[in-house]
Amino acid sequence: MPSLTFTDAAVEPLWSGLNLDVAPGEFLAILGPNGIGKSTLLTTALGTRKLTHGSVKVDGNIGYVPQQRMFDPDLPIRVRDLVELAAGKNREAAREILAYVGATGIADRRVGTLSGGQQQLVRQAQALVTDPDFLLCDEPLIALDPAAQRTTVERLERRRQEHGTAVVFVTHGINPILNVCDRVLYLTPHGHAVGPVREIITSETLSELYKTKIIVASVEGRLVIAS
Repeated sequence: MPSLTFTDAAVEPLWSGLNLDVAPGEFLAILGPNGIGKSTLLTTALGTRKLTHGSVKVDGNIGYVPQQRMFDPDLPIRVRDLVELAAGKNREAAREILAYVGATGIADRRVGTLSGGQQQLVRQAQALVTDPDFLLCDEPLIALDPAAQRTTVERLERRRQEHGTAVVFVTHGINPILNVCDRVLYLTPHGHAVGPVREIITSETLSELYKTKIIVASVEGRLVIAS
């Protein structure tokens, strides 16, 4: 069975003492302030960043949606070519995944000519075409309008339900994924907490993590956090 496990893991001075098992088919959100090492946690799972202590063990295939960076406008490669490369030159797999993410209409365009939202679709296709057991998403909703954000979350949730793909989702806001998220890993300079959303995103837990008074309120189904 696929597994992703952190044992007493640390990337000092960002975070330490992390013990975490990501279950197959789980939707895990990673939250916390800027500069706390949310993206760094993903890169340790990818093996591109070393831990300073502890271990991370991956048993399964990882797909990665990196944080948004625009392709070079002059890059002479089409969308379908880029996704085919990720698919090991499997044209049929690339065609199917482009249809899955709703990018068939831009398949023959050069990637550098696409909007930020369209480029995000390409990155999703590149990650999904590898048929991952774990899908690591680094701020995948950046550059997307609210409608596109909802579509992206629905797509990832459908993937999770249909294929048992675990989703590890770095974000600054819980509300777009509130209805699909199983657990939260909340990182702060004073420590971290892992658990269900309604246990972690509370006034008591966040006040303890930040060592200052934090107020969490539910307003029309959305969580509002204030200090």
